[in-house]
Amino acid sequence: MHIVFASSECVPFVKTGGLADVVGALPPELVKLGHQVTVYLPFYRQIRMEFPEPNYKIRSITIPFQFYNRFVGVVDGGKIDGVQFYFLECPELFDRESLYAVPEGDYPDNWERFGLFSRAVIEASKQLGVPQVFHVHDWQSAMVSVYLRTLYYFDPVFQKAGTVITIHNAAYQGRFDPQTTERLLFPWDMFTPEKVEHYDSFNFLKGGLVYSDFLTTVSRKYADEIKTPEFGESLEGIFQTRASDLSGILNGVDYAMWNPATDQHIAAQYTPENLAGKTECRMDLLRLFGLEEIAPTTPILGIVSRFATQKGFDLLSEIAPQLEKRDLVLLAIGTGEIYYEDFFRDLAERYPRQVSVKITYDETLAHKVEAGSDIFLMPSRYEPCGLNQIYSLKYGTVPVVRATGGLDDTIEEWDRKTGTGTGFKFDSLLPEDFLAAIDRALTVFKDKKTWQKIMRNGMAKSHNWSGPAKEYSAIYERVAKLRSK
Repeated sequence: MHIVFASSECVPFVKTGGLADVVGALPPELVKLGHQVTVYLPFYRQIRMEFPEPNYKIRSITIPFQFYNRFVGVVDGGKIDGVQFYFLECPELFDRESLYAVPEGDYPDNWERFGLFSRAVIEASKQLGVPQVFHVHDWQSAMVSVYLRTLYYFDPVFQKAGTVITIHNAAYQGRFDPQTTERLLFPWDMFTPEKVEHYDSFNFLKGGLVYSDFLTTVSRKYADEIKTPEFGESLEGIFQTRASDLSGILNGVDYAMWNPATDQHIAAQYTPENLAGKTECRMDLLRLFGLEEIAPTTPILGIVSRFATQKGFDLLSEIAPQLEKRDLVLLAIGTGEIYYEDFFRDLAERYPRQVSVKITYDETLAHKVEAGSDIFLMPSRYEPCGLNQIYSLKYGTVPVVRATGGLDDTIEEWDRKTGTGTGFKFDSLLPEDFLAAIDRALTVFKDKKTWQKIMRNGMAKSHNWSGPAKEYSAIYERVAKLRSK
């Protein structure tokens, strides 16, 4: 079966979050299952730098708008692990400093940028290979599904092409003013609450949810959560209506990149059978953060995150005075909302002997925090999947997480009686419950033998992509069968 992925991000080319990891890792696993996979990405400035002399597969595709046309080239990105990559070139829209926004805010023409991208994917596939299934990701490519079932409805080439949309985070929806309807050449009868209208905006993600054949999201728990007002981001009604066409498939991780036995980013490799290297990683981490004098018996609590309200750092701010009274060290790296960047800076200034923070994202440093920490904190308000808690398991760094989304699916509460469990969880958004979960971890940490049991429980877990790839493959078969009738 031929599957086309349409995405705004993909490693190793361009990344701002977990979406890029998924689109980079899932297609090669599908190739192993015998599928043909093509991935389309915008030809951003960041990608263009890697392809200074583009090899054009198609020199020009005309994409019409209300009062003008744009022209898109298709650049051959070659094959990686059996996956064919194509980049859609429109310099006036994609040759920019950032992917979606600048510090002042989102690009105001994102409607045009990703409307064009979605339609260009369809036009390019008409020449380079029409798939049985288009797999689109988040709002940036959701319009592929909308176009196929509206403006391309009568095109015989696409009559049997199915669509699957994956929601990586329902909070990001691509909302634009009503005039977007006619700017993208859609009829006004589409601008209704049953289709793309959402609180008087043209909502890209909603359109994708309405017009796609099947919906997936990135964990079983999140698939249930988004049907509720608390997590549905005002789209819970659609998720409820389409519940029979919605599946939660937990993301996998790339253990070729995240494995302490082979990781070249960390000070020393280690395995469940020989944990000595983790001690070296701990010492290396403390040195990098300027806290070499910390005693071996003092646990290191690590954070690698986007600094944002979603991540639950308001809970951390509430319990900071209590943490200062405990024997622990907190080391964090990340960037994000100015409020939380300032919060972490202030925390480090107030408690310099216990807290050290680097306002940056550095891949090597992220590996070092995972390897050198004893406990990993993820108090997220919501977390569709989450990857760092899965990395932490493999690195023997015990997670303390809120029981939401993928965090709940991947972390099992430690049970001393049975010797099972991989971490510590809390359910509510009460700061005292977060603190209680940390205290449970700190208590067990004092018992080295028991702590190593929890570490090894986590390191034994496997969340690779082979299982999720089979689940996606089954969905593609279902959608293709539906469309072939």
